[in-house]
Amino acid sequence: MKKGRIIKVVGGIYTVIDELDKRYQLKPLGIFRHRNIKPIVGDFVEFNEDSIVKVYERKNELYRPLVANVDQALLVNSAKDPDFSFLLLDKFLTLIEANDILPIIIITKIDLLTELEFSNLKSKLTYYENFYKIIYFSSITKDNIDIIVSSAKGKINVLAGQTGAGKSTILNTINPNLNIKTNEISKALGRGKHTTRHVELIEFGEGYIADTPGFSSLEFKNIDSEEVKYYFKDFFELSKHCKFNECTHLHEPGCEVKKQLELGNILKERYADYKHIYNEIKTTKPMYRRDK
Repeated sequence: MKKGRIIKVVGGIYTVIDELDKRYQLKPLGIFRHRNIKPIVGDFVEFNEDSIVKVYERKNELYRPLVANVDQALLVNSAKDPDFSFLLLDKFLTLIEANDILPIIIITKIDLLTELEFSNLKSKLTYYENFYKIIYFSSITKDNIDIIVSSAKGKINVLAGQTGAGKSTILNTINPNLNIKTNEISKALGRGKHTTRHVELIEFGEGYIADTPGFSSLEFKNIDSEEVKYYFKDFFELSKHCKFNECTHLHEPGCEVKKQLELGNILKERYADYKHIYNEIKTTKPMYRRDK
């Protein structure tokens, strides 16, 4: 019996790479269906020459993109075309933090901004730099592509972000031989067209990076509204000074988060996004309630 990692799934065929970098085309055992086991990209498995026979326990699992055992996420957000969205960024950060994955923020298409627009955006994002690494990237000048490569080295990375933000462009810049298809932004919709058809772990230096289907909506499938405060790491650090231990940072007196917001020490967009995400999950709680 051999051990390896699933790096690609297309049409029910699983590509597994072993410890010697040899690749196998396999199918999972039929009994998996009866046991409600569905292997996904990133899974560590045992296999023979024909089949995957065992799936090891996952340390984490993302729903969209569907990939397991991720070390860090490169969150790609465009500065323009489509326009930058703090809400979308904070939704991604919430999902990534909830899965105990290290986020790295990449802002693309900075060449489309005027100097004033770039200065204003960068000024607001300075707040996030207190907690996260931010990389600014232009496909025209190739600025900071070396920082992206070095940041992802030796890790299992997931490349995720809004549709049309330039995920495929980043991969093609790093490795032109990939020739991953990219499309122009749909002006009518204000968002990108779907270009990537499957999830795949691509060899990336000493590790892997997952190119994933773009999407413009996010689902908080396994997060309750009362948990959101734990995944805003800046709020969590302040919460020890709140009057109430389980302060939601919304209506309670003596809330340190609201105090710092009033003092101008918290970005107003960040707090507005927190309330939006909290209320979105709360109003859809029956749909997203986790199994106990």
